[in-house]
Amino acid sequence: MKKIDQVSMPEKQAEFPWSIRQLIYCALFTALTATGAFFKIPMPYFDYITLQTLAVLLAGMLLGSRAGALAQIAYVLLGLVGVPIFAGGGGFGYLLKPTFGYLIGFCLAAWLTGKLLDQRPRQERKFIHYYLAGLAGLAALYSLGIVYRWFITNYIMEVSLPFWTLVLSCLSLEIPKDLLICALAAWLARRLNKVINL
Repeated sequence: MKKIDQVSMPEKQAEFPWSIRQLIYCALFTALTATGAFFKIPMPYFDYITLQTLAVLLAGMLLGSRAGALAQIAYVLLGLVGVPIFAGGGGFGYLLKPTFGYLIGFCLAAWLTGKLLDQRPRQERKFIHYYLAGLAGLAALYSLGIVYRWFITNYIMEVSLPFWTLVLSCLSLEIPKDLLICALAAWLARRLNKVINL
């Protein structure tokens, strides 16, 4: 009888790895990243400056590594299937744009920023912890974005662009703005820490 009961009892199903609350926050930060793409400041060398970096860093700081990265992966996938949420539109053709590497970098930046903060309890996190994690995320974002841009420009578009020229252009045009955005993200995350507690 005992054996029959054991056979008839349904096996315990694996727990779903995401809570409804996490998925809602992921969707929110996907929307925030998309919205940030439309706040554009034209630049002569890099296409635009947008507020997307702020949304990306906040996703990692507030949602953690997995949920933060998921929000950015969802954003990239939506854009690739044709939803015009990238700074220059959308569609699979975006894979061949020099700036697509930065979009992949969004996923890595959110994950790394969150991963570094995941190692410290939320109640112990200070501004400097958020800021340093954000800087690491930015480093990952730009490393991937610059390499991708250099590769597409030189080998797909067949336009000669020295690697270090691209690096110096990035440092002079993008980094100063993003250092301020990183500080703003750290300040906001410090205050929203108790509101978004996953």
